[in-house]
Amino acid sequence: MRNAILKKQMLRTKRGYRVRKHINGTASKPRLCVVKSNNHLQAQLIDDSNGATLGAISTCAKEFRGTEFARKNKASGRKLGERIAEMATAKGIKTVIFDRGPFKYHGILAELANAARAGGLQF
Repeated sequence: MRNAILKKQMLRTKRGYRVRKHINGTASKPRLCVVKSNNHLQAQLIDDSNGATLGAISTCAKEFRGTEFARKNKASGRKLGERIAEMATAKGIKTVIFDRGPFKYHGILAELANAARAGGLQF
């Protein structure tokens, strides 16, 4: 049992390194980093050349508290994708690099990415 858990953690860590070693965001084309926890989702626009966060949204945010978007599900992923696209277009950003990290691209992450694309972001 313990070996299975350790193997799963090791594979997740390797997947994260494999995905992130090729990704680097700039001011004109930032990195759209998505993080999933057990209960929440977070999305950030990151400029790696300056080490700055250009915009961030989370299901923990004040605007989502007390709504159906206050936890991790596909509907909240869709809403976060729309909001991060609005933030990016307000800052004049049209293209981003999608950083899924160690998470597989399906389900909630795919919903977030599709909503961001529908909101005007290109990646």
